[in-house]
Amino acid sequence: MLNPQWLRSFAAVAELGGFTRAANQLGLTQAAVSQHVQHLEAELGPLLIRRGRQLELMPSGVALLAYCGEIEQAHKRLQLQLADTTFDSGEVSLVTPGSVGLALYPLLLDLQQAHPGLVIRHRFAPDPETLAAVLDKRYELGLVTLRPDDARLAAEPFAEEPLELVVPAGEEVDGWSDLERLGFIDHPDGRAMATRLLSRHFAGSPGVSALPLRGFSNQISLILAPVARGLGFTVIPRHAREAFADQHAIRVIECATPVVDTLWLVHRAQWPLSSRATWVLKQIRERLMSKDALARP
Repeated sequence: MLNPQWLRSFAAVAELGGFTRAANQLGLTQAAVSQHVQHLEAELGPLLIRRGRQLELMPSGVALLAYCGEIEQAHKRLQLQLADTTFDSGEVSLVTPGSVGLALYPLLLDLQQAHPGLVIRHRFAPDPETLAAVLDKRYELGLVTLRPDDARLAAEPFAEEPLELVVPAGEEVDGWSDLERLGFIDHPDGRAMATRLLSRHFAGSPGVSALPLRGFSNQISLILAPVARGLGFTVIPRHAREAFADQHAIRVIECATPVVDTLWLVHRAQWPLSSRATWVLKQIRERLMSKDALARP
């Protein structure tokens, strides 16, 4: 590794065309600058041709001056990264559950479109994968449905997400027998979600396992497709229901005792969030809250 001070002295000599001018600019003695260049030439070979008071760079000197420029640019980039003063450029990485992810992703793209310097990296994942991605430093931010018990992670409430009982449009649900008639469209979290919601709304019911199974999908954006075709009902988070394209083909049944999940924002506890991550979180939280407020009856 070449001594940075030697490189600074050489670059000043090459750019200013003399040892005296370089010494004055750097606040060093001429002897010190000359010694720095001699050290470099001892390692790299001749760099300058001295013709009286005029200097000419040899090919090796031209290459070294270009190298000095690359180091200076790299130093400036590092200072900008460490200063972290820009909010609208750089990468923002976020892992979320599929449901809220369907609502957030268009908002993230809106921000990227308005601020082309932003790079959005988003992934759908269940809680265990999200926690692993944040802990392994592959993603800066994550949203999970259960607050983690890990001292390495900071967690704070981000948003609330109610569970909804969704049936085909035109259907009525007055009792458990209506659900038996419709049948259940399952998904990876379907039985757990349905149990939590239906056990409150239909106290004393036999439980979800007693319902006829009419279908299954592991794609969050496709779960409501069979419901829209009249093939059954399901229980799904509100954000996933709101993202479904054909809202006229489905109906939400109001439940007397709602089940509302808290989504938790997680990141590495010992690391401060980047300024762009802080700014993006503020933007999407405000837009998501506004969107939810408009959706309420």
